[in-house]
Amino acid sequence: MSETSAPRFDDLGLRDEILRAVADAGYVEPTPIQARAIPAILARRDVIGIAQTGTGKTASFVLPMLHILASGRGRARMPRSLILSPTRELATQTARNFEIYGKYLNLAMALLIGGVGMGDQERLLDRGVDVLIVTPGRLLDWYERGRILLGGVEILVIDEADRMFDMGFMPDVERIVSLLLGRKQTLLFSATMPPEVRRLAERFLHDPVEIQVARPASKAENVEDVVVEVSPDHKRGALVQLIRSRAVPKAIVFCNRKRDIGAVMRHLQRAGLNARDLHGDLEQVHRQQTLDQFTSGAIDFLVATDVAGRGLDISDMPVVINFDVPMNPEDYVHRIGRTGRAGRKGRAFTLVTPEDARYLAAIEKLTKRTIPRLRLAEDGVARETGVVAERPRVEPAAASVSTGSGGRRRRAATPPREAPAVRTPREPVAAHRAAENKPALARREAPRRLEVAGRREVGEERPVVAFGEHVPRFLMTEPRLRKSA
Repeated sequence: MSETSAPRFDDLGLRDEILRAVADAGYVEPTPIQARAIPAILARRDVIGIAQTGTGKTASFVLPMLHILASGRGRARMPRSLILSPTRELATQTARNFEIYGKYLNLAMALLIGGVGMGDQERLLDRGVDVLIVTPGRLLDWYERGRILLGGVEILVIDEADRMFDMGFMPDVERIVSLLLGRKQTLLFSATMPPEVRRLAERFLHDPVEIQVARPASKAENVEDVVVEVSPDHKRGALVQLIRSRAVPKAIVFCNRKRDIGAVMRHLQRAGLNARDLHGDLEQVHRQQTLDQFTSGAIDFLVATDVAGRGLDISDMPVVINFDVPMNPEDYVHRIGRTGRAGRKGRAFTLVTPEDARYLAAIEKLTKRTIPRLRLAEDGVARETGVVAERPRVEPAAASVSTGSGGRRRRAATPPREAPAVRTPREPVAAHRAAENKPALARREAPRRLEVAGRREVGEERPVVAFGEHVPRFLMTEPRLRKSA
């Protein structure tokens, strides 16, 4: 079947119960990856599916698996099929697909992910499940405890295989595959095909059908992406200005590091924006609650890491913002693939500082295109950023000028008897004038740094006395010495 053909779901040989569920969901024509992968899977071939996010990749293996599993029944603790997902969010989304498309079939499914209690999941396994959706670490935990048997798994799906490698799960995946002695069919899906994933496919798949419906890491045509040039010191302010100036109603904001997420979220909240965070350190209950609120519209801005990038399947996502330029150029396509889905238009903005030049160059090399630039107005950025800590204020009349590396300084020419003799970073220590020989007024202050004639000296561990017997001699210099240039 050619990629350009436009078959209908009725033409793919799926069961009537599945076609009814697909029609209920509002779909008539399969996407290219679905049109090519479904017949191959129904023919019981091993499949390698290479497609970027937002192309209907999940349904391309869920629908034929439902067709195959419709005849038969799972036994206690022995699932008939296994789907490995790199993240809890992606596993949850896959489970939702089975619920949507398998509602007219009498099939049992179990979702095993971290952060969720084992009681209900174990009871499902005891009754027998047809589909087990799980993250690698969770599956091995259950297997080592003797709570699950893998000898009855006939169909294995490795979803987002490149992300499995990026997150360090490949050794777990290899061990799991080696335990599935009874498997008859292996399906591997990935947005890209790095060498490590290719070697995994060559080792465990038998004569696979390779289906590639889009060039790896190619930008979706209905996504308008723009690079926003910003200063490193004004990124958070520029983020708020971008949201306001471009009237962004809802967006995912991606950060490279978990430690930055909290600061970005709080900055958005202080600006009056409804923002929450999402990353791998949160409890599963909290993560799922945040996702549900974001999907329903109760949250407008989701600040997340790449862990959440492939676990979100929201058809109406208008904007994606890269607060940090991804260091891996393929992650750029994965991130902006969250918008512009289901035929809708999407926008993607990436904040770029001069230090990000090499990462941006790698993205443009991979996508073979120059991304349009946008420069925010400087005055707007300044208004959005916070107040920078003020440096010690020095009156122009008392400014000092360096005369060389020897450390000597000369004072700028000033009108006589007008400049204060000495200043601390915050207020005058003394208002000594030679013409006014007035009694000194003692003032006690906490120890601080003194700036004297352009030099800084650390105050002693006792209060500084403005005048009196403890005043250093150089502070009592005669006015005639201060007149020298």
